[in-house]
Amino acid sequence: MPPPKDVVKIAIQMVGAIPQLIELQQTKPLASVLKDVCDAWSLPNAERYALQYVDGRQTYITESNRREIKNGSILRLTTSPDQEAERLYSGIQSNNLDVKTDSLKKLASLSQDVTFAQEFINRNGLKQIFSIVEEGKDTGEMLAHTLKAFMELMEHDFVSWETLSATFIKKIVSYVNVNVVDASVQQLSLAMLENMVPTSRFLFELVKKEVPLDRLLIHLQVTNTQLQLKAMALLIALLLAATDAERRDMMDYLKEKNIRQFIHKNIIHSSEPLGDEMAHYLYVLQSLSLNLHERRMRTSVDPYSQEQREQLHALRQNAFELESEAAAGTCSTERRRSLCAKEFRKLGFMNNSNPAEDLRRAPPGLLALDNMLYFAKHTPSAYSRFVLENSSREDKHECPFARSSIQLTLILCEILHIGEPCSETAQAFYPMFFGQDHFFEELFCICIQLVNKTWKEMRATQEDFDKVLQVVREQITRTLSLKPTSLELFKTRVNTLNYSEILKLRQTERLHQEETLAVPVLELRERLKPELLELIRQQRLLHLCQGTLFRKISTRRRQDKLWYCRLSPNHKVLHYGDVEEGLCGLPIESLPEKIPVADMKMLLVGKECPHTKEKSSGKQNKDVLELAFSIVYDVEEYCLNFIAPTRYEFCLWTDGLNVLLGKEMSSERTQTDLDVLLSMELKLRLLDLENISIPDTPPPVPKPPSNLNFCYDFSQAEQ
Repeated sequence: MPPPKDVVKIAIQMVGAIPQLIELQQTKPLASVLKDVCDAWSLPNAERYALQYVDGRQTYITESNRREIKNGSILRLTTSPDQEAERLYSGIQSNNLDVKTDSLKKLASLSQDVTFAQEFINRNGLKQIFSIVEEGKDTGEMLAHTLKAFMELMEHDFVSWETLSATFIKKIVSYVNVNVVDASVQQLSLAMLENMVPTSRFLFELVKKEVPLDRLLIHLQVTNTQLQLKAMALLIALLLAATDAERRDMMDYLKEKNIRQFIHKNIIHSSEPLGDEMAHYLYVLQSLSLNLHERRMRTSVDPYSQEQREQLHALRQNAFELESEAAAGTCSTERRRSLCAKEFRKLGFMNNSNPAEDLRRAPPGLLALDNMLYFAKHTPSAYSRFVLENSSREDKHECPFARSSIQLTLILCEILHIGEPCSETAQAFYPMFFGQDHFFEELFCICIQLVNKTWKEMRATQEDFDKVLQVVREQITRTLSLKPTSLELFKTRVNTLNYSEILKLRQTERLHQEETLAVPVLELRERLKPELLELIRQQRLLHLCQGTLFRKISTRRRQDKLWYCRLSPNHKVLHYGDVEEGLCGLPIESLPEKIPVADMKMLLVGKECPHTKEKSSGKQNKDVLELAFSIVYDVEEYCLNFIAPTRYEFCLWTDGLNVLLGKEMSSERTQTDLDVLLSMELKLRLLDLENISIPDTPPPVPKPPSNLNFCYDFSQAEQ
């Protein structure tokens, strides 16, 4: 007979004593439970003791978290949090260096527990940590333990970062700015400054003033990947907290210092593999850099701006320089105006009498004009060739440079998500972005020449303009999906993907679709589906058994601590627990927490999850909502909350959990995988029918013959 839901069978250990096996009644006050345990070991003063998990983070058991205790849990009888806090508070003030070091080390470990942290802070323990740091006497290991303890205590949000003194902050800054400091101290100092920056404008300005960008660039060039990561995290925090004007100035300074070369050489092409967190920071840096174009993209041309009129005429003069000079000396004003209008028409402006009207639409606004000027100035031969080549064609076959440039700029802004807020979890950056200073402009120069090339391949007329730009968009997106490492490689690949190749790809996709829509093929698909769906289910469960590293999302910074979750090989228990950075493929034995699959009640996704309801529903959290899911388990309906690292992991985990719950797999990845497997299976089965058209209906079965006399009679032949 199963035990009541309010009774949990657990083991309790104590150093030097035989463990106790008890049935913990959850309705019984914790103080009474502790007294019973202490009485069994003949220990007086039960109020000085507490229960603590043996494995994992070794959390103290309190009335608020006791319901999380599971059957089979192993607890330890230890000193109560208030007693331990008092002991360590005294220990970190000791004149004995060994006692002080051990106390700080223990403090760094125990401060992860919210109950202990509250007790230590209530004793004004943070003030003592401040004095240790501000005095500056301790260095090396002792200082690292002090900073680690401080970080853990601040994680609980009992104290605001704004309460820190300027002396303390400047001391932390000094550890970042000095070379001789231990690397672990520098990492912790950078992490602390990263946490300070978003909390207030005052702290942002203080850190920005005290930590030069040059210093962060030095940290980006070291071989220590963790130090690189923390330096990059602080740099991104500063950029995100800055105003638009400050961010522009910072980015300009970083550009002068060749930050892209540092990143390209020391991070992207480092011997160490690129971690998920660094990939995210590179994505954010790329996004912030590209978004510097947003202001020009959203600004329409000013018809009264003398500068913009001169820029438009500079475009014309660069293309028709000789003609313009000859006309200026011999023609009347009216004739010159007519000639200018003709040249603007040859340039591809729709409104040749007032070309500024073409740039009224925003986006792409003035960004299109900037791109045209950059192309004309930095690749004058290609610019002249583009314009003059099309000037010599028939009017209807001209590829309009200006009109194409405006539309192409808009396409590139959409593809590169210019003007959109940074995602909180995305990691998709283009390596070639960090290999080029004027990435957007250089990309435009390559793609505008691609427009002309594709126009000629399609033998397009003015009526085909939208079709050509649609093909160009497809060429760009297909090539970018290959993640070329340089613009030169992008140029080579995008030019190889010509119009005929696009047609072949489209035809292949269309034929594949037509083949799969034939009635007999559809019937065969339906027969194959159950078998292939079972294959997908097995793959999902296998992925859960291999496990995944998840990140906890905190309110102050994008990523907090790591935890690992995996399914047992017999598919009966889900194991999980906190882990350190860089660990993966952990054995089940090292994961202290577990949830029996039989106790799982339902799966929640997106806005239904409890941990997403606590967060705001703004644009910046949209990507978190798309990656969030929760398992509701046990009679009390506890929740285990997840934020998947990628959409792919989200699909595999939600599918796998639905399989365990006996429900249908509902992610978009299931349909994609099913389509791929069905396509492969159908191609194999229809291999013998290649180039044979399959009728929609089966041929009619012929009527039976009137007699069977055509059969050979063997009996008569033997006679």
